[in-house]
Amino acid sequence: MNFSRERQVQDEGEIFILAKVGYIGQQRMNIRAVAKRARVSTATVSRTINGSDKVSPKTAARVLRAVEDLNFYPDTNARALGTGRSRLYGLIISDITNPFFPELVKAFEDIAVEHGQEVMIANTNYDPVRMESCVIRMLQRKVDGVAIMTSEMDDRLIEVFSRRHVPLVFMDAGVPGLGVSSVRIDYHAGVAQAMDHLIELGHERIAFISGPLRLTSARTRFHAFTEGLERSHLKGNPNMIEEGNHRVDGGHDAMQRILSSGAKPTAILASNDLTAIGAMGAIYEHGLRVPEDISVIGYDDILLSAFTQPALTTLRLPREEIATAAFRALFHSREPGAAKPGQGAESLIQPSLVVRKSTGPAPR
Repeated sequence: MNFSRERQVQDEGEIFILAKVGYIGQQRMNIRAVAKRARVSTATVSRTINGSDKVSPKTAARVLRAVEDLNFYPDTNARALGTGRSRLYGLIISDITNPFFPELVKAFEDIAVEHGQEVMIANTNYDPVRMESCVIRMLQRKVDGVAIMTSEMDDRLIEVFSRRHVPLVFMDAGVPGLGVSSVRIDYHAGVAQAMDHLIELGHERIAFISGPLRLTSARTRFHAFTEGLERSHLKGNPNMIEEGNHRVDGGHDAMQRILSSGAKPTAILASNDLTAIGAMGAIYEHGLRVPEDISVIGYDDILLSAFTQPALTTLRLPREEIATAAFRALFHSREPGAAKPGQGAESLIQPSLVVRKSTGPAPR
C-alpha cells in the first residue's frame, strides 16, 4: 500500500490532520473520496467520524460503509495535534476483579461511545505506585480528562493534571474546585436504610466489616455505621467490628475473627457485596445459617448478589447514574465556550435498599 503525506483539511472551523491515507488504484482514499462514495458532504463525513449526533443513523451507516470499503481511518493521534483534543478519557479504577468495577466501566464506556469518545482504562489494585504509573500513561496519551473511581490519588498527582489543564472527576474523594469535580455516594443514607431494615426485623447485635480504612470511601462507610448505631440507640461491641479488604477472602477472614471472638451478632452489615459473600461462607463454616441465625447485608448490588444462596440483601449503587454524572462532569468542562475546565461540579448519588433472602427476623 502507498501512503500520502499528511494533509490538513479545514472543515467548519475544525482542523483535522489526515495521516497515512492509502490508495485504491490511483484514487486517493481521503475524506473527499469517502464523501463521494457515500453521496454526502465532507462535513457530514467529519461529523460521522467524530460521533456527532447531528447525523441521522441512516446517513451515518452509509458513511461508515464507505469508510470501511475505502479502508479510510484517520490517525487519531495526528488529529489531536490539529484540534488539541484526543477524544480519549482516562478511567482509573481500584480492582478489576470486583464485579462492581467492570459494571461501572461498561456504563462509562457506553455513554462515552454515544458521544464519540474513547476510554482508556487503568487498574490500580489499591497500590499508590501503580496509581502513579497510571497517571503517566494517561498523560502520555494526552487524555482530555480522567475519572478516578474510588482510588486514592496523591495531591502531587492532582497538581500534575492541573498544570496540564486536564480536568478530573473523583468518586468519593477529591475536593471540588478548579479542574476537579466529584461524584459522591450518600453512604449515610444507605447505611440508615440497612439499619432501619434490621431493627424492624428485631436485630440489636449488629456487626460490621469495613473495607481498608486507609481509603476515604471505606472510612466513610465505617463512620456511617457507627453513627447509625448511635442514632438507633444500640450499643457497639468492638469484637463485632472488623476491617476487611473489599474482597471475598477479607470478608471471610473478618467474619471468622468476629465469630471466634465469642461475639454473637444476629446480623452483619458488610462494606461491599464481595465482603458479604465471604462472610456468608464463614458463617456456614461455623455451622450457622443465613438468615435464620445471622442476617447479612452487602453494599453495591453487583449482578452476582441476586444469585447467591440465599440471594443477598444489599444496597444498590446505580452504576449508570454514577457513570453518567462522571462523564458529564468531564465532557461539559471541555465543551467549546466553557470559561475554564472543571468548575468543581458535585453530584450526590443515593443508594437504595434491595431486600432479598439473606435477611430475616432476629433469632429468639
